[in-house]
Amino acid sequence: MKTAEIRQLSTQELKTKLSDTRQELMNLRFQIVTGQLTDTSRIKQTKRVIAQFETILRERELAELQRGEE
Repeated sequence: MKTAEIRQLSTQELKTKLSDTRQELMNLRFQIVTGQLTDTSRIKQTKRVIAQFETILRERELAELQRGEE
């Protein structure tokens, strides 16, 4: 998912997707421990997506705070 696509999502959708992605990361970690995961690069990709979600959520939070101060 590209950053522009992520920015178009509502805050609630973003939080839902973030939760789902964190669950996916946990499942990937279990798979790697049990030896079922063959494509280990998926862990890095999933972490990157989580970081994108968190960054955009934080940007929105800061924008909301800035609007409140004005």
